[in-house]
Amino acid sequence: MTYKTVGQRERRYDGLAHITGKTRFVDDVIIPGMLAVKVLRSPVVKGKVKRLETTAAEKVSGVAGVITAKDVPNNGFGPMAPEQPVFAQEVRYKGEPIAAVAAVDEETAMEAVGRIKFDIEEEKGVIDPLEAMKPDAPKVRPEGNLFMFGDKPFRAIVSGDVEAGFREADEIVEADYVESSFEHAALETQCSVAVPEANGKLTIYTVSQCPWFHIGPLCGVLKMPMSKVRYIGGTVGGAFGGKNDIHADHVTALLALKTGQPVKWRWTREEELLYSTHRGAWHIHFKDGVKKDGRIVARQVKTIRDSGAYTSLNPYGVEIHCLTVNGPYYIPNVRIEGYLVYTNKPHSMSMRGFSINEANYATEVQMNRIAEAIGMDPWEIRFINAYRNGDKMPVGKVLDSVALVEVMQALAQKAGVDLPAKLKALTSAKREVSP
Repeated sequence: MTYKTVGQRERRYDGLAHITGKTRFVDDVIIPGMLAVKVLRSPVVKGKVKRLETTAAEKVSGVAGVITAKDVPNNGFGPMAPEQPVFAQEVRYKGEPIAAVAAVDEETAMEAVGRIKFDIEEEKGVIDPLEAMKPDAPKVRPEGNLFMFGDKPFRAIVSGDVEAGFREADEIVEADYVESSFEHAALETQCSVAVPEANGKLTIYTVSQCPWFHIGPLCGVLKMPMSKVRYIGGTVGGAFGGKNDIHADHVTALLALKTGQPVKWRWTREEELLYSTHRGAWHIHFKDGVKKDGRIVARQVKTIRDSGAYTSLNPYGVEIHCLTVNGPYYIPNVRIEGYLVYTNKPHSMSMRGFSINEANYATEVQMNRIAEAIGMDPWEIRFINAYRNGDKMPVGKVLDSVALVEVMQALAQKAGVDLPAKLKALTSAKREVSP
């Protein structure tokens, strides 16, 4: 098969519409009689809602409907389990939705939100994942602050005998790496439009970057069959992982069903920055044992991901992080422990290379530190430890299609680095003798 576009300049199929302003995003969807949505968010990081009175809000002129947890057919959703409430009764992070209002415009909806009376019995929360791991830390969730991977509070990958490897090493190199959380900051904020149809069906215009993934949990919240929900995904104005969770569709759907009118919920930039999902923070500790000739003979990694208050896809993130944090290097003795820790914050989620970029960053900086510790060129230490065909990964997979050495040689040439002859002569062929 011949691909005629490979190596050629191609016009983006949607490029002209973008630059001429003709592209229609969800916020451009306007339905006659459409209501605006605003939500009441928790002012505390943790607590129990003891009183929630919406009568005054419902009496505001122009308000069509107010909903709370009692109005939700199934007040739980999530990609792995229905653990996250649409409206919280037990608050787990500041900004968690408690109630929502649909009104003729945003100003009226905001006025009504301000008239909702509520009392929250505030409890002590925990923000720092390292503090949350301590035995006496306040519990973010009833079951505790650590996600359980089977019968262990961490995902373990073990190969060889790491303690024996450290005894064999000439040098031990330890370092910590801390990676902050990041907001995706897409130009388009979270936005949803829900329209009740005359035939009893519900149409939802969504910014979801994976509608096929969200339709099931959404219908679970509504207790409606998928055949009754027309879920329309369109052009997404930036996502990068930030629209891999349901943020607004469940609320607009519930209000559309209650009021019988179309509704739109458009998040402000402030809401997006404070309360939407984000790239989770990591705390990564490396301990490496290395020989004077540059061979890494032992690697121990303890890596901790801040999940926030809910699970979402974070166990998967820890899984792939642990699979890649060893780097593309053959190390005979490896022990990796990956923790997922709950804190009283909005939950974290994917962002461009979900959990892998963070692993690669820490691994490669650590390789530079190892090279510096033994007085070796950073290029050389990577060539010495690079995977070859026939090497076994810590998870037990035997590699049979490796080209790392050749790739690094090509990169060095592109970068103007004149490698020593011994490195130029290397290949990714199977090692004659295991290092």
